[in-house]
Amino acid sequence: MTKISSEKFKIIGCEDNDSEEIVRKNVTYWQDAWRRLKKNKVAIVSLALLILIIILAIVGPILRPFGTNDVNNSIKNMDPNSVHWLGTDDLGRDLWVRLWIGTRASIIIGVIGAFIELIIGAIYGGISGYFGGAVDDIMMRIVEILNSVPYLILVLIVIIILNSTGIIPLIIAMTLTGWVNMARIVRGQVLAVKEQEYVLAARTLGSSPWTIISKHLLPNVIGVMIVDVTFAVPGYIFAEAFLSYIGLGVKPPSTSLGALCSSGQENLAFYPSQLFWPSLIICLIMLTFNLLGDGLSEALDPKQRQ
Repeated sequence: MTKISSEKFKIIGCEDNDSEEIVRKNVTYWQDAWRRLKKNKVAIVSLALLILIIILAIVGPILRPFGTNDVNNSIKNMDPNSVHWLGTDDLGRDLWVRLWIGTRASIIIGVIGAFIELIIGAIYGGISGYFGGAVDDIMMRIVEILNSVPYLILVLIVIIILNSTGIIPLIIAMTLTGWVNMARIVRGQVLAVKEQEYVLAARTLGSSPWTIISKHLLPNVIGVMIVDVTFAVPGYIFAEAFLSYIGLGVKPPSTSLGALCSSGQENLAFYPSQLFWPSLIICLIMLTFNLLGDGLSEALDPKQRQ
């Protein structure tokens, strides 16, 4: 009988200790999300353009020696030139300065509105989803009632009650029912994760409902909330622009993108640039936020993690 040598069965080019080798660097959830976001060229370009708009909204008015309400009837409705880069309006005010002051006001309104929506919606939806049962039913019926209130009627009611128009009444009117969508999203996410082992362990150890909601449930749905906020900001900016356009928003001497569009459309036939520039900024802000939101939605999706 032929003798078989053990040398023929020797493993070549593979060591047992290689099985424990880490194939890639260990990264956190947020590091992995940023890595995926950087691969999305559209989202990165949108983020860069959005940052540029925000920087111009901050420093743009400083670049010209004019105030936002400096009236000069001798130079009204001027075309763009070396002194007035975007020309002047029907009162001789510099459009470059007013454009970026208005952009700043609109972005502030959008960010504050989205932040209020995030806080109220997260707390409300977290409580509703965690307790469930009768508490959930009652809270969701309240959400449905608020969601059925016509938007313009609500704005008019707030303006009448406060007897004022401006940024603060506008934010109050928009956020009175603006948080309901966030509450529904958070509730759905909490219902999906509240039976996970770490939540049951915290409940077994005697943690209070508020501790479980704030430290265990909401942090694990923060990705979805960030994506919703990204879409909410342009929504508030567009709502402000619409309300200001129809005369229910920001009033002179303050200005915003919507107010600039409202004044620009009066001279559209003869000076179309007065409407073009604020309209362009509104479109760019909404486009960049929505494209960035799509990118964040993919980057923060746990199913995409590899």
